[in-house]
Amino acid sequence: MTKQERAIQTREALRQAAAEIFTREGFPRASLPSISHAAGVSKGALYFHFHSKDDLATAIEEEAEARVELILQRLQAREGVTSLQTVVDATYALMKSVATDAVVRAGFRLGTEVARESSVDLWGRWQAWVHAMLSRAEESAELAPGVSRSAAGAVIVIAVAGMEVLASKNAEWMTPEHLNLLWEVLLPQLEACPVA
Repeated sequence: MTKQERAIQTREALRQAAAEIFTREGFPRASLPSISHAAGVSKGALYFHFHSKDDLATAIEEEAEARVELILQRLQAREGVTSLQTVVDATYALMKSVATDAVVRAGFRLGTEVARESSVDLWGRWQAWVHAMLSRAEESAELAPGVSRSAAGAVIVIAVAGMEVLASKNAEWMTPEHLNLLWEVLLPQLEACPVA
């Protein structure tokens, strides 16, 4: 293995360990020694890659943002799928990513930490994307008459953020079954009746 490959592996191990510790303990309580220990690297290696705990948190947020952006782009690029269905599918993809990817989970949680100023606003990005997709849905007459895309977007963002917060204490909240319940109630209110 080359020196560059080892450096990439070390950086990823640190980012992964920090993501798990930031999620579990919160940014203020997480310590660099515990992160380096969990990553299986020396404190010197940690400081070689990241100058501070905040630098490490920023790297996690930036990686989480890239991963979320990729999810949203892939969903949006599909052919023959309505904008409203894309929003529905995005909630499932996002919650699956939060449930299975420590970096994405930590990215969202770090963005809500009051102990530091976040460099990335994942919840803001999610909100903007949902509103953009609902604007497309409105333009394509996918939304029921009288449905406010702004209100619908707010409800969707609030519901998904609430599920993520509840899941921090009980992972059951992030299951597809809970999303099914959300959409069973919400979708009939949002979706325009198909023309016969």
